[in-house]
Amino acid sequence: MVKVRVPATSANLGPGYDTMGMAFNLYNYVTMEESGTGLNISVQGEGKGEIPLNEDNIVFQAACRVFQEVNYHPKGLKILLENNIPVTRGLGSSASTIVGGMMAANIISGEKLDKEHLLLLAINMEGHPDNVAPALLGGVVVAAGFNELLNYVKIEVPDGLNAVAAIPDFPLATKTAREAVPKEVSLSDAVFNIGHASLLVAALMKSDFNLLGKVMEDKLHQKYRSLLIPGMEEVFSAAKRAGALAVTLSGAGPTLVAFTTGKEKEIAQVMKDGFAPFNVSCRTIYLFPERDGAVVMP
Repeated sequence: MVKVRVPATSANLGPGYDTMGMAFNLYNYVTMEESGTGLNISVQGEGKGEIPLNEDNIVFQAACRVFQEVNYHPKGLKILLENNIPVTRGLGSSASTIVGGMMAANIISGEKLDKEHLLLLAINMEGHPDNVAPALLGGVVVAAGFNELLNYVKIEVPDGLNAVAAIPDFPLATKTAREAVPKEVSLSDAVFNIGHASLLVAALMKSDFNLLGKVMEDKLHQKYRSLLIPGMEEVFSAAKRAGALAVTLSGAGPTLVAFTTGKEKEIAQVMKDGFAPFNVSCRTIYLFPERDGAVVMP
């Protein structure tokens, strides 16, 4: 039996659309063991009653990818999912299940794949690296390319950088959020994001919070997805007035993440209050960077 802990992630970080993500200290746990016959899946916590308990389950499908890769054939599997990451809220719940399933299956089958190989398999299954890479590796990961052409760098999160997440009480499917983004953008918007994403990497590597607060801006996806999230622009403004360095849409949303070096309580309250006039209720949580990524529990 093996138990894997996988962190939540916030993808894009503003300008890093489909290329950047950061891991946080909110976790899903995947426990897997080889059993006599058949498939037995149970779910506790987030997604209970919604997540499939059959072969459509993402953890099982991720495990099968690994088993197929190493030519391993378990007679049966027993899987327990203990979920703390909200489902369809933009905090990497699907990425965490893919990474957890693959890591657990790799251990069961004899640890024949290294992290590089697991990362490639996970990206291939997820479709893009911005969530699965930090979920597996921790910290902030910047990635470009696909399959064997993947290039990535893990950046250690500067000490003192934390976050407040405002999680609206409605789901937003990634497919819907992606359809809201135009397939073509202007050259000026593309240049804006290239510059801001480059400066964001520099700000993180230099621990320059002043610069970081200026460059977590985006023109490729957030303004289009804001139409799906009532009150988003107002919450952005309120959080910044309360002292947030920057505010971004977390992944496809609808969760909004305010990056802070303090005043978390005040920021959380104004984010909740900012949604209220739009009849959107939300919960807020304090998040801290997860530096190690997915780990096997003792």
